[in-house]
Amino acid sequence: MTRNLLLTGGAGQLGTALQKLEWPSDINLLAPPRAELDLNERLSVQGFLSNHQIDGIINAGAYTAVDAAEAEREIAWRVNAEAPGLFAEFAARTNIPLIHVSTDYVFSGDKSAPYDEDDAVGPVSVYGVSKEAGERAIRAMGARHLIIRTAWVLSATGKNFLKTMLRLAEDRDLLRIVADQQGSPTSADDLAKVIQTLAEHHLSDRAAPSGTYHCVNSGFATWAELASTLFDISAGYGGPVARVEPIGTADYPTAAKRPMNSRLLTTKLERDFGQRLPDWRDAISPIIFDVLKRVS
Repeated sequence: MTRNLLLTGGAGQLGTALQKLEWPSDINLLAPPRAELDLNERLSVQGFLSNHQIDGIINAGAYTAVDAAEAEREIAWRVNAEAPGLFAEFAARTNIPLIHVSTDYVFSGDKSAPYDEDDAVGPVSVYGVSKEAGERAIRAMGARHLIIRTAWVLSATGKNFLKTMLRLAEDRDLLRIVADQQGSPTSADDLAKVIQTLAEHHLSDRAAPSGTYHCVNSGFATWAELASTLFDISAGYGGPVARVEPIGTADYPTAAKRPMNSRLLTTKLERDFGQRLPDWRDAISPIIFDVLKRVS
């Protein structure tokens, strides 16, 4: 029997990576465009769910414009907080699994060590507040769920830090990059493979572990360290290179505040599902190669 797995955010980095994967023949991945399923419209979400046979949900869609969210609070709230609640309500009523992708920005960044799943949240931006509210809405519905917190997602598609750095290096010899924010760079392709594994597991086993999990590539970095490493790799491929000048967050003001420390621990994911992502340095090399190949 074919099972329909709904994927939101199909045009994003993670959604694109999930659709590139080879899925089992008995799983049909439904990735409707925004015209068919708009997370900003309650009636659109409810209508799509009621008009389709859905056996599982991967909610990879989100309002991710962190700075713009400071001015567009209502939109961020509807997409990041209310829509996940609607999916969780439907999942609880129909007894299907829900995988929801969340973010490191639910944390304040005040902790000196990396965060685990049991640490207290304390978002410092509208984006973070809306994503944390989405998590709470899902838990409140009592559905079978996995909340997957990830961070600093990178890929050869869409908009991300890696692609921006390579583009800027085409015209600039020096880039001033923040060096006092620490996080967990993550390959969208690596993240997608884990989510696929978890989705297949939950579709076939109703007793599979539920709850909140962190999923990022191994190792940590600052934005400046990430930039320096990607330029080293780019140089090896004959791609653009720039010198990185480390600066402080105060020297690069933004509309939204960022957590100074958003490093995530993945011990729980390894314990419950045996999933561990490779080091981020190894993960970004094929992404850089792919980006350079596309522009050559």
